[in-house]
Amino acid sequence: MMGDRKRRSMMPPPTDLYPSGRSNIPMPATAKKPRQTGRMSMAGPALRGPHQVTSQIPGTNPRHSMLKSQNVNPLLQSVSKSQYGRTPSHSTRRVSTWGGQGGPLIGSQGSIKDSRPLRERPYQAKMRQEVVTWLTSNGCDVSSQILQNITSKDFRVVFQHLVCIVDPEWSFNPDQRFEEQFMHLLREFHYSYFGQLDIKTLATPGAMHTWPLLLGVLHWLSELGKERLHYLDSQDPTLQDSSLIPNEFDDIDHHQALAIDHYARAYQVFLDGKDVFPDQERILEDRYARKDEQVVAQLDVQREEFKQFQIELESLEKSPAPVEELKKEIGFIKRDKAKFEEILRRCESKKRKLTDTLTREKTELAYCVSNLEKLQSEELRLIGIVKEQNLTPEEVVRMNTEHETLSRDLETLKHKINETNQVVIKLEVSLTRKVSDTEEALDAYSNLLSNLGLFPPLPPPLQDMDLNLDLNPAASNPLNLLSGADIRKVVKPTLSRVAEMKRAERANVESERIKVDNEVDQLTLECENMDEEVVEISNKVNGLNDQADELREAAQQEAVVSNAETARLERELAQARTAAMANGVGVKSRLQGLQIAFREQVDKVNRLKDETTRAIIKNSSDIVQFKEEVSKQLKHLRDFAEAN
Repeated sequence: MMGDRKRRSMMPPPTDLYPSGRSNIPMPATAKKPRQTGRMSMAGPALRGPHQVTSQIPGTNPRHSMLKSQNVNPLLQSVSKSQYGRTPSHSTRRVSTWGGQGGPLIGSQGSIKDSRPLRERPYQAKMRQEVVTWLTSNGCDVSSQILQNITSKDFRVVFQHLVCIVDPEWSFNPDQRFEEQFMHLLREFHYSYFGQLDIKTLATPGAMHTWPLLLGVLHWLSELGKERLHYLDSQDPTLQDSSLIPNEFDDIDHHQALAIDHYARAYQVFLDGKDVFPDQERILEDRYARKDEQVVAQLDVQREEFKQFQIELESLEKSPAPVEELKKEIGFIKRDKAKFEEILRRCESKKRKLTDTLTREKTELAYCVSNLEKLQSEELRLIGIVKEQNLTPEEVVRMNTEHETLSRDLETLKHKINETNQVVIKLEVSLTRKVSDTEEALDAYSNLLSNLGLFPPLPPPLQDMDLNLDLNPAASNPLNLLSGADIRKVVKPTLSRVAEMKRAERANVESERIKVDNEVDQLTLECENMDEEVVEISNKVNGLNDQADELREAAQQEAVVSNAETARLERELAQARTAAMANGVGVKSRLQGLQIAFREQVDKVNRLKDETTRAIIKNSSDIVQFKEEVSKQLKHLRDFAEAN
């Protein structure tokens, strides 16, 4: 049967990726199968998109041996397979017992009505032209008139060419009737309008009632071939072609493509009898390593940034808080503000003094201008008087002579006045410089007073003294140039007195320091002496402890000897009693002697115990007294140190 020579497809009919340009012609499952050049597996074709492969990426789970596997599932076995896990060497196709999964039933296919206008001649002409063009473009030499009046042979040739274009792996059996192969192929390709065809119409394909349906089949196959080529050239991820996978990907189809390539390479190695695939796994790992290169690089960059952020955070945590720095800056600003306010106060005082000086100068200038006006009016009056008088020539000569003399005297006086003005200007410049120097000296003096804390109020007994000095360069009286206490009578004596007080305080502090140093040296010496005494007493205590230990050991040894002697005497006494009881001769006398010796030994042991006890008590009391004395001395030393 034909089913023994064909392998049925496991794939359901694929979804149409381009529905806008299609005529609702379903695509067969074999249209998506890539061209196979080697032997085919008998376990059925691999599941490809749009189905999801549920197995994980190879290399993540432990693999079992494929050579010794014996899968007893009948759905995964060939009907004629004699060995499990092996592909037969012959190339004849076999029908897999794994039936189609996603294809609709034949009954449901026959119920679909063909919506194409197959009976219209323009549409038939269009379909004929498209079929011929498609065959010609795929290397099939057919004439354009072959579909005008087609014969059964021509229909068979055209049909086989179209099928080979759609599925190059499909093979026609020359020993089987074409009608049976035709119906089986359309059923396998899931032709939607399969129920409208009749096998008897293939005998006369060119008949009027038959040709539109068969032409629709040919046109559907040509469209199916176009869709197949378009799909294969679309580089869609569902093709699962590993050469089309980008360096970075997340699509499940890309993962499945890599998995299938890995399975194929591993299966070839498995057919050679090997059960471990290190080279194939290394290839897969390298491919995923290339995929993760950019992610790893970004991760390294982010780690470096994270380290930098950590370093910055540690530096911020170690550095003092900005509030502390701002507080310090505020303190500096407040001190600068106080200084600037003091400078501003002095500048305002100078401004007031200069304003007063300017007012006085303006007043003097107005007074001089009024005097000048008076003199000019007097001169005019005198000139008028001279004009009114009748003078003789001698008087005129005399007056001219006097006028010339007076003019010369006036020129001389003007020259002297100019010289005097120059001297005055020089003196004013010198005065200005000296005033500036004096102001700088007073500023330095004020700064020294501020640094030494001599601004009023001064400490007793100088609380009534005011050492501030102010310069008034605009004063007309030289005695009023410097306001404040008298420098010779008040300021200098006061400063000398302050210096003497400071020197006296320094001398007192130095003497106190020397006294404290002496006391500290004495205390240090006493502490050293106490340490030496403590060491000596400790040595004595250690010696007493050693003596007590020796006495204790001697007492213990004597006690041991006494106990041994007592035990020996008791044994002898027992033996004597036994002998006395046995012999009955001289028992009492010997018993009395032994009892006397026993009592002497007991008294000796008791005496040694009493002596040892008294020695231990005496040494213990000495140690307690020594500790109490040392504690008293240390307490006294600590109280003395705290008091000083």
